[in-house]
Amino acid sequence: MSYTFWTFRGTVPGSFIRVRQGDTVEFHLKNHPSSKMPHNIDLHGVTGPGGGAASSFTAPGHESQFTFKALNEGIYVYHCATAPVGMHVANGMYGLILVEPPQGLPKVDHEYYVMQGDFYTGGKYREKGRQPFDMEKAIDERPTYVLFNGAEGSLTGDKALKARTNETVRHRVQQEGGTHPQENVQTTLIPAGGASIVEFHTEVPGNYIMVDHSIFRAFNKGALAILKVDGVDDKPVYSGKELDAVYLGDRAGANLAAVTKATEASASGTLSVQDQVQAGQALFAGTCSVCHQGNGAGLPGVFPPLAKSDYLAADMKRAIGVVLRGLSGKVTVNGQEYNSVMPQMTQLNDDEIANILTYVLNSWDNPGGRISADDVKKVRLDAPTGKTVASH
Repeated sequence: MSYTFWTFRGTVPGSFIRVRQGDTVEFHLKNHPSSKMPHNIDLHGVTGPGGGAASSFTAPGHESQFTFKALNEGIYVYHCATAPVGMHVANGMYGLILVEPPQGLPKVDHEYYVMQGDFYTGGKYREKGRQPFDMEKAIDERPTYVLFNGAEGSLTGDKALKARTNETVRHRVQQEGGTHPQENVQTTLIPAGGASIVEFHTEVPGNYIMVDHSIFRAFNKGALAILKVDGVDDKPVYSGKELDAVYLGDRAGANLAAVTKATEASASGTLSVQDQVQAGQALFAGTCSVCHQGNGAGLPGVFPPLAKSDYLAADMKRAIGVVLRGLSGKVTVNGQEYNSVMPQMTQLNDDEIANILTYVLNSWDNPGGRISADDVKKVRLDAPTGKTVASH
């Protein structure tokens, strides 16, 4: 999709402004002649009417100037405050101004500028084509997108924030305008129009996920970012996964019997398709059915079906690869587009994957067939690092 943003200096959020407490700041606001609207700026860290908005109303082709003294230390939002204010803000006219203490903030290894915003488009989430601003959605507070730094995926994948172990990435939580940090905070509450500084020390490597914990905003509207920390493991601090075994609860007796039988038959060279199907059914129930459902129907718009699956039938090597290394991105199954994430099934061995896929192939009107442990092993040896990127 494409969208026309309204911006300060061409970016969403606008430029990060940094001053020190006690500074006298001469502020200039220019509105390009090609602009269609007047604009101004309300800096929450300014002591004065409207945070400077009253002194900075600027018509297209004009420039305004005012001066302020930075009296109060803290991190503050700024935004356009020209009517209709909500429309200017929702189209991208916002950013942050940091008023450091007179001596400055302590030095750290990394600083990151991340700001969340809501966007209200005429079309649905991820609908293609140019999308207009929808004032009715905005008034009803029904955002189509909730994003970090103005774009879905702006801080994930190759654009993820990066650090190494034993580095400092701002170790305290300091609320908007505050001078007294909190410690050991699990979730930072940032109100609309608010801001926070967060400092922490990296201990162990891995991908650390930054989300809006109104959780559907993260996974269904885009408010998600990743900090990728590289470095050496510190097992006493965090071991990583130490065990991943099948657990079937009160169904363990019958189900494990099928799995055990298939394992023994494979070892003796007498493994039949029926052995694989029965073992695969037991493993599917404990591993796959939560997302793809016990009848293989999946969940509409979320998890694709395995029943009568044209995607599955078209390329079994690809299907093995999906189980081995996960799947991320858009995929079309039976004419329906899905865009979700399937994690790598690293807990499954080659026999278990072969049995699960053989069960799926022989269920729910799929074409039938058989996957062997050797088939899985070959794909595993060829498998690239990381998730499969979906294509169709």
